[in-house]
Amino acid sequence: MQTPPPPAPPVTSAPAGWRRLLVWPRRRWLRRLLWGAMLGLAALYLTFRILVVVLPLPGRLSAADATVVEYRDGTVAHVFLSADDRWRIAPTEVDPAYIEALIALEDRRFWSHGGVDPIAVGRAVIGNFVAGQRMSGASTLTMQLVRLLEPRPRTWRSKFIEAFRAAQLEHHLSKAEILHHYLRFVPYGRNLEGVEAASLAYFGHRADVLSAAEIGILLAVPQGPRTRAPLPGHPQAERRAAVLGAARDHIVHKLLERGALHATGQNPDPVAVRAEVAATPVTLGDHPFPREVRHAARWLAEQHPELRRIATTLDRGAQRVAEAQAERQGHALRDDGVTHASVVVVDHASGEVRALVGNLDTPRSRATGGDIAAFATPRATGSTLKPFIYAMAIDAGLVLPGFLVTDLPHNRGGWQPRNFDGRYLGIVRLEDALSRSLNVPFVDLLDRIGLRNFLSRIEQMGAHGGGTATEAGLAAAIGALELSPLDLATLYATLGRGGVPRPLKILRGADNPETSRVLGAGATWLTRQTLSRRDRPDFPRRRRASGAPAQTWWKTGTSSGHRDAWAAGGDRQHTAVVWFGNLDGRRSRALLGSEVSAPVLFDVLEGLRGGAPSAGDPPPDELVEVEVCAATGWPAGPHCPQRTRALALARNVPTVVDPFHHAYQVDADTGLRVGPGCRTGRTLRDEVALVFPADVRRYLAESGRAGSPLPAWDPACAPPPAAPPRIVRPRADQLVLRIPGISPEAQALPLTAEVSEPGAEVSWFVDGAWVGTGPAEVPVWWPPVPGEHAVRVVDAAGNATERKVRVQ
Repeated sequence: MQTPPPPAPPVTSAPAGWRRLLVWPRRRWLRRLLWGAMLGLAALYLTFRILVVVLPLPGRLSAADATVVEYRDGTVAHVFLSADDRWRIAPTEVDPAYIEALIALEDRRFWSHGGVDPIAVGRAVIGNFVAGQRMSGASTLTMQLVRLLEPRPRTWRSKFIEAFRAAQLEHHLSKAEILHHYLRFVPYGRNLEGVEAASLAYFGHRADVLSAAEIGILLAVPQGPRTRAPLPGHPQAERRAAVLGAARDHIVHKLLERGALHATGQNPDPVAVRAEVAATPVTLGDHPFPREVRHAARWLAEQHPELRRIATTLDRGAQRVAEAQAERQGHALRDDGVTHASVVVVDHASGEVRALVGNLDTPRSRATGGDIAAFATPRATGSTLKPFIYAMAIDAGLVLPGFLVTDLPHNRGGWQPRNFDGRYLGIVRLEDALSRSLNVPFVDLLDRIGLRNFLSRIEQMGAHGGGTATEAGLAAAIGALELSPLDLATLYATLGRGGVPRPLKILRGADNPETSRVLGAGATWLTRQTLSRRDRPDFPRRRRASGAPAQTWWKTGTSSGHRDAWAAGGDRQHTAVVWFGNLDGRRSRALLGSEVSAPVLFDVLEGLRGGAPSAGDPPPDELVEVEVCAATGWPAGPHCPQRTRALALARNVPTVVDPFHHAYQVDADTGLRVGPGCRTGRTLRDEVALVFPADVRRYLAESGRAGSPLPAWDPACAPPPAAPPRIVRPRADQLVLRIPGISPEAQALPLTAEVSEPGAEVSWFVDGAWVGTGPAEVPVWWPPVPGEHAVRVVDAAGNATERKVRVQ
């Protein structure tokens, strides 16, 4: 018997789960249509996602903003137009109350939607349909940003493109970045863009702190910039202000209803806030963009073209003090042909620049190069580098401040350095030579410490003489080296910091660590003490009544031909450099550092201190007291009659004792000098005489200021045999470096010796060839020739000394 087939499963109304889609609808053509639609939608979505990823973002998104220069406290100092001629400033800190109000007003679901808000779209469609006209839109902040970047006609086609672009922005940028760009480009009429620029233009301050009324205005203007943006001086300005005020009040009212103005710091009572806003008049457009520190801002923008916000260390108060003093002096010099100036102020502890005055702001200055930043322009330095020669010589143990040094006219291979007034003192204390700004002693001192050594240390301190460094030669001591006011400020800040260089810092956040010590703390302290003396010829007449600010040390300088007038110095906190002159090189007899620049230096330092007493400047521990001869300042020798104490470096006390005091014996009856061989039967008296070198005695005699020489020898006594002369220069195993491009005569090497009989003449020979004859202390100049040479000195008795010298 055949087994019957099993019963068929019962037919259900529709398959469950995903299988339902495979069997429903039952008609084949309808299923194919559904499948085609689904595949088409998938392809369309895939294409959409691919286009979102691969298509470039709007090009204007990367448009450069205006460059903003800030003071150290964040206050805006200067604003430049952007490359596309817009006042558009990238926001950094915007009041959170404004951000909250913006989102509450324009796009409440900004943080959650993907560029298009479907809820807002549905609400707008229904509302517009019910009203029978367009009452509201559904643009999100992202879509509004798209319109700002790529303006289009207000059509349905444009809406679809904006939606696509909005999705693209949401894919590539974070919400914070989208909001940042919206705040950059939101329009405020004419060429004013962005909430930061609008706040500066409308209210005169940044957008980091805003009142309720200001928030209302910043939200109202972008809704209709053509009718609401303020136009100062426009015939319809009052009507536009009334329209803007009404829109502001309406927006504030709406925000208060939504509880979106509670974080403004105002009275939380909505009625009180509304009344306060309504009572605030709409007076906008009276705040031009800041255009201060004009030269510094332009120079910094050129130095850092990649920066749109240049945060500087400039102090607004210090800048205004420096500008006011420079302008006042410039006004006084307007009839003397002086048209340009610069002031640099540095906090030398941190190396931060506090003020940069680039030039005078006068019509004459602007017509003759007044747009040039003079603080970065190299100029002849005059006598302003002498303190560093002084400090280096002390640091090397060559001198002490009280040392007697010669100040005599002499020829150096065709070049004869002269003092500013054309006169010479013959012999002078080194500290007085610095106070009087004598030239010859510092040329001699620079020769002793070495030009190459001096230039190397100047460079280590952060100043660069450029092409003039190798050409200046020993004239670098008296102004042949060209440095900018910024360079000179770097050097003087090092002096104020005790010899430790630190690069100048103009940008906040930049790194400027201290570098290796170049000058000792003791040497720089002794230098500052000398520069603090008030009894100086360069003390300005304008300051004789009030004096210099307490604890101020300074040096003035005037370049050759009266082209540059300098003053540089500081106190316990600040270093300042002042320059007056003409950038085209024109001369003016009024350009004297002591009378033109020094008063400005004093006024600036006093203004920065604000009348507060300056802290003291105690000597560093590395200074110790040593015994010196009171008359000469040199370490006391056995014949020094009067002694005193002076500060010197413990690690480098000068070793050469006083060479000026000579002991001798005289016959008490005749007063004539006697020697060891003829003392028998005489009444002798021991004497000590201060005997200057022969060249000094000769110069003083010629100028009627000769001192008392040693008494003559008794005819019956022969002078004791002289010791061989000792070569002083060139030094033992000295390497002489010749600078290429300069004649050997201009680099002549001085040959000097020391003899037991002051004033005795010696003869000089190099490689057997006679060079010259004269008093041992007076230099004989030899033009160096590359190679190794034997330098020989011979006195009148035939005693000789020889030394090797190598010229490279």
